[in-house]
Amino acid sequence: MTRSRAACMTLVLLLVMACSATAQTRHDVAFPDLPGYETLLCDFHMHSVFSDGNVWPTVRVDEAWRLGLDAIALTDHIEYQPHRADVPTNHNRPFELAVGKALEAGILFPRATEITRDTPPGHFNAIFLSDVEPLDTEDFVEAIEQANKQGAFVFWNHQSWKGEEKGRWMDVHTTLLENGWLHGMEVCNGGGYHPTAHRWCVEKGLTMLGNSDIHAPDISGRTTADEHRTLTLVFVKERTVDGLKEALQAGRTAVWFNNQMIGRAEWLEGLLAEAIEIAPVHRRGKDYVSTKVANRMDVEVQLERTGSAGPASITLPPRSTTMVRIGTKSPNEPVDLTYEATNFLVAPGEGLSVSVTVE
Repeated sequence: MTRSRAACMTLVLLLVMACSATAQTRHDVAFPDLPGYETLLCDFHMHSVFSDGNVWPTVRVDEAWRLGLDAIALTDHIEYQPHRADVPTNHNRPFELAVGKALEAGILFPRATEITRDTPPGHFNAIFLSDVEPLDTEDFVEAIEQANKQGAFVFWNHQSWKGEEKGRWMDVHTTLLENGWLHGMEVCNGGGYHPTAHRWCVEKGLTMLGNSDIHAPDISGRTTADEHRTLTLVFVKERTVDGLKEALQAGRTAVWFNNQMIGRAEWLEGLLAEAIEIAPVHRRGKDYVSTKVANRMDVEVQLERTGSAGPASITLPPRSTTMVRIGTKSPNEPVDLTYEATNFLVAPGEGLSVSVTVE
């Protein structure tokens, strides 16, 4: 073998090794843990070729690993299987094929499915199942009941995807809620925000979720503030499937949708408290003080002043430090600031109230 050919072969081998290493690389996402809880990044709505998706089940695990996710659920449709001529109907098979890879990757992976009926009443996901087959029944309420008999967590998907009229609250939904069979709703699905679902979650005490509902392969290289799936942050006491279920049942979630966080005030406040660091004042003028504010998470924080002190608006980009100048007649005294985090929604159109004191 000539020297040039040997060098060429060495280069090819190095490229193959580099590609192999890249395929196994995980890119973690920056969201803080809360006191007493670990923050998990989750997607509980996705499909494979066993329903109307375009990938093999194990591909979803590879994607989750690469994109920094901690928990996923394959929710293939029970009633809708357009690939049935090529892929046999076996509702438990997607989980069986992918669970080993998920365990190896450390991805929490509960057994799940999507109960797919006309809208209304709509589509519902059931996760933490032991067996999908009993849910394959003609009666919608019976399917939901069968899921609950297995201790499943059931949530209503993309409530207004066919419009508000078809996504209206009906007697059947009241039946599910009163029986304790409906536990959450997708506030966001894919690229869509459902404000009515958000409002119902607040009013009815339902857990808020945001999921990708992905069907095609995800070719993203990593999860970033500018390019990410719609995802659910779940605040767990322990990093197990049981711990994940307990947190969802308790409603400890926040939804990451585009450049917004959506959730209950206590969890959004917790994220801000752990992610935002205000440095001691480093400069004092006659009528101002200057300080540095760091944002340690992968979502921007947009603040609009509601009080009398501080800049009218402040934007804290992801993973960055921002210099903030605060006007004050008493630069040697603490300054109280009150703002609304306009992209941290606690209800439709309502941002999170934020109060801080700059010492």
